Amino acid sequence: MDIQVGDIVTLKKQHPCGSKEWEVLRIGADFRLKCAGCGHQIMVTRKLVEKNLRDLKRNA
Repeated sequence: MDIQVGDIVTLKKQHPCGSKEWEVLRIGADFRLKCAGCGHQIMVTRKLVEKNLRDLKRNA
């Protein structure tokens, strides 16, 4: 997967706030994601993000 910092990813399940879109803040073995709806930040393993990824939008 070619995911870069600043990209917007759409995941399979939605966050409790209702948003399915997340902004990538950090990449590596883990990803730091920021919810597009409420701004909550989480750390998720690369494997879990790649498994649940539905759409990827490049941030130009």
